[in-house]
Amino acid sequence: MKALTGIDADRLKEEKARGITIDLGFAYKPSTSGAVLGFVDVPGHERLIRNMLAGATGIDHVMLVVAADDGPMPQTREHLAILDLLGLSNGVVALTKADLVSPSRLAEAGNEVRALLAPTVLAAAEVIAVSSVTGQGLDTLEAHLAAAQDALPGARAHGHFRLAVDRSFSLAGIGTVVTGTAVAGQVSVGDKLLLSPSGKPVRVRGLHAQNHEAAVGHAGQRVALNLAGVEKNEVERGDWIVAEAAHAPTQRIDARIRVLAAEAQPLAHWTPLHLHLGAADVGARVVLLEGTPIAPGTSALVQLELDRPIGALHGDRFILRDQSAQRTIGGGSVLDAFAPPARRRKSQRLAALAALEKPTAAEALAALLAQDPPNGIDLAQFATLWNLPADAAQALLQAVPHRAVAAGTATLAFAKGQLEKLATRIAETLAVHHKRAPDSPGLGVEQVLRSLTTARPSPAVFALLLKELSAGGTLQRHGPYLRLAGHEASLQGADQKLWERLRPWLGEGGWNHPPKLSDLLARDRTLHREAVVRLLNKAARLGKVYAVGAEYFILAPHLLELATKAQELAQGDPHQRLNVKTYRETSGISRHLSIPLVEFFDHIGFTKRDPVGRKIRRDAQEMFGGGH
Repeated sequence: MKALTGIDADRLKEEKARGITIDLGFAYKPSTSGAVLGFVDVPGHERLIRNMLAGATGIDHVMLVVAADDGPMPQTREHLAILDLLGLSNGVVALTKADLVSPSRLAEAGNEVRALLAPTVLAAAEVIAVSSVTGQGLDTLEAHLAAAQDALPGARAHGHFRLAVDRSFSLAGIGTVVTGTAVAGQVSVGDKLLLSPSGKPVRVRGLHAQNHEAAVGHAGQRVALNLAGVEKNEVERGDWIVAEAAHAPTQRIDARIRVLAAEAQPLAHWTPLHLHLGAADVGARVVLLEGTPIAPGTSALVQLELDRPIGALHGDRFILRDQSAQRTIGGGSVLDAFAPPARRRKSQRLAALAALEKPTAAEALAALLAQDPPNGIDLAQFATLWNLPADAAQALLQAVPHRAVAAGTATLAFAKGQLEKLATRIAETLAVHHKRAPDSPGLGVEQVLRSLTTARPSPAVFALLLKELSAGGTLQRHGPYLRLAGHEASLQGADQKLWERLRPWLGEGGWNHPPKLSDLLARDRTLHREAVVRLLNKAARLGKVYAVGAEYFILAPHLLELATKAQELAQGDPHQRLNVKTYRETSGISRHLSIPLVEFFDHIGFTKRDPVGRKIRRDAQEMFGGGH
């Protein structure tokens, strides 16, 4: 590193004393094109893989260093496996200490390296023999790195800003500084951001990009941010500095992982692991979504249950190491950072994850919608998951056919015709019920929802459907019941005949002297209490009578009169309250009726009791004017 840049990236006393890199080091060098090359020097020792992983996030080009005299070491193989799992396909191998070996050994070491690279994403990487003592190959290596820099795209501002923090410190007169590699978007002086996963607001007071003071930093650069609003001890390696729209802490991730072929045993369910994502190292448990242990050299869909929240979005690569942090087991890519708990309906969830594996957000959204998800796709959440800025999200929605509906604070996307299919199923359910039970006023809301045994929507989406169906004239609400428009429930056969006997008796006493159930039964000893109660309860569901207490079934017109009298009395009261004693005296109803009646009024929300009396909450005509 020093031979290339003139900078000794080993900054710690222990590093200099032992002659090895222990923690991350950083160096910069202007290229021939004028751009600044930024280097992250990571530890090579096998016991320091954790620190190496913290520096691997967001880099564009790998320089794998192998000593020609030793050749590939065990840690070399692990580093290469990690690079392969992270998908870092652009790179070069610096075959160092070329001055210490014979030409034949140098060639042999080069062949060993190429054989090691062959099955990995770095198979095409150039191997350059170099010596920091003689200068051999340094010009070639420098030219390679400059060309690699020139081949990178220009300033990359796609997505909302995300920086994986690998260092935080405080400088006198400046305050808190964090450093890391920007993995998405761009940042400017004055920007208001969030420390994630804590969500603490911060403001950018100043920044350096590629070791130079700058007004703007962007993805792919080493960035140092001078932050206001946070102390140095509040920021840890593994945190993120992000735009608010990219703040999505999670403790549950659905992902596809690959287990290294070198593993001795399959990866079993609930295995404890270390997950390395960004610069974070967090404990995790593996939940197998496809049932069987994952054999070495294969991949599978899993859910990772994390010990604490971290920042993660779709496409983020990660590494998995064993519980003791001694070896790398595998790695993978985040599919869903908003994963629901692993449970039943596995086929549906696996299909959704297969959709999220599509190469673009547009293809993923189209594939998800094609599955007719019963609760639609939360568009804001989808945009966050894919880190889509507003213009990209809007372009996505224009490109993918869908129907968007507002549900509370969320906007949900459904496939064209999906809601219409659900509406048809609801109408068919009600039609079947009406045919089977013509004397029923309809089905309760929960009954209709439960009838949708497959692709059942959430209560919120279901309520939205019912609102649309009601507005369109397809169905009606009758109290707690749903019914198709035009359906009028009626008593049938013996029930109608019994009702024709009872109806006149119920009305003989007028509105203020309804008979008790016992009075009805006493008029005809052939009547059975169970049959009468069943019939009167059915009549109540049809809105013909109201069940008041255990003994009274009051005709709908009479109850309207009783409620109207109560409302008029309350309106004439100085406190706008209904006094039960006064109500009883002025209406002429009995004490045996007044108590269950006002309790009935309380129960259904017509009145509400308070220390002064009972306040009328609803209009009598509105509540009771629809009876028969």
